[in-house]
Amino acid sequence: MRKQKRVLALTMAAAMGISLLAGCGSSTQQQAGAGSETASTTSSGSTATAESSGAEDNIIRVGVVCSMTGGSAIYGEGAQNAVDMAVEEINAGDSGYKIEIVNNGQVADDAKDAKQAMNAYNLLMAEQPEAIVGSFFSSVTLPMATQAASDGMLLLATGATNVDVTLKGDTIFRNCFIDPYQGKMAALFVKDKGISKVAVIYAKDDDYSNGLKDAFVENCEANGIEVTYTGECMTTDTDYSSQAAQAVASGAEFLYYPCFLDTVPLLVGAARNAGFTGIIMGGDGWDGADTTGLEDKFDNCYFTNHYSSEDTSPAVVNFVQKFTEKYGTESLNACAALYYDAMYMLVQAAENGGGTDTASLVAGMKGVSFSGVGGDITLDENGDAIKSIVFNTYVDGQVKWAETLDAEGKVVASAE
Repeated sequence: MRKQKRVLALTMAAAMGISLLAGCGSSTQQQAGAGSETASTTSSGSTATAESSGAEDNIIRVGVVCSMTGGSAIYGEGAQNAVDMAVEEINAGDSGYKIEIVNNGQVADDAKDAKQAMNAYNLLMAEQPEAIVGSFFSSVTLPMATQAASDGMLLLATGATNVDVTLKGDTIFRNCFIDPYQGKMAALFVKDKGISKVAVIYAKDDDYSNGLKDAFVENCEANGIEVTYTGECMTTDTDYSSQAAQAVASGAEFLYYPCFLDTVPLLVGAARNAGFTGIIMGGDGWDGADTTGLEDKFDNCYFTNHYSSEDTSPAVVNFVQKFTEKYGTESLNACAALYYDAMYMLVQAAENGGGTDTASLVAGMKGVSFSGVGGDITLDENGDAIKSIVFNTYVDGQVKWAETLDAEGKVVASAE
């Protein structure tokens, strides 16, 4: 690492009696590194000095990855805006830490493609960051997580809900919930509504869709809810009339469609045209779906998400107000909220770990409890976020907050 090499040189110089350490950090910074139990237990001797050396400049060098082009570019736009805003706030604040975004401050584009994601990862690694934040999609985050674990690089995933992401290594974390939890909560919603029959249509070529489908079906069956129809589609499909007709014929009162935003209008339109009048629900991949021309068909539709811009908590109100003033509302999505929180989580990790080098950040991230736009988050032993979940609905085609449930499934806030 860049900082470790510099510290090694200084250590050797000190052994020769040359004092070159003046100006590398204040006494307060040095005490923070030495007094941190987390940092001191990561290693010993000269290695411990190298690992905690990030406190010398108090700058966290961060690489950021998201989808900046293609059909999911709205997520990348939100990520870039949120990162810019968070970094501006942090660097002007009094935490004692600053963030520098490598790649000239730009989010590297994964184009929602695994190969391109690795190109983005390698591009950022060439600039020697202390941490990498991203990506929003599990399919592109999984290969990056594998490599980051091999490199000993901290990867803070944002939106990658596939359960396997953090299992790649102990330097991998996330600030979003995981698919089993999201599917479980969707099934709990069904139970609370007194619905006894459900249908599922999922994309068999997408890991995200498969993960949510499996969790939802498992929890429905555990709660005595009958799954009357399970239909398959592909992420490239444009016609859902056959699956919709079969879902209606099955007698289902609820339709679960755990797919991404680009196909959501097609599915909802097909289901309503087939005569399905019950609830249609999706996961966080619905965030940002275009309802234009289908406003009435989205009535009685819901999706689970990481936050709601209508939440009245001070953190959300402050974030939404500042973001809207700077960038408008087009890219004000959950992706933006997650990337915004990620910047502040890195600062908290530096405070906990006693430095801004990767080893200190990893030590400081383990088991961290954080409160932000996405609510109260505690990272478990796998680096997964234990947090609340939001249910959004639609009114006249506009997304509206319905309620927020805690990790135990209890309603903690509601729009009513």
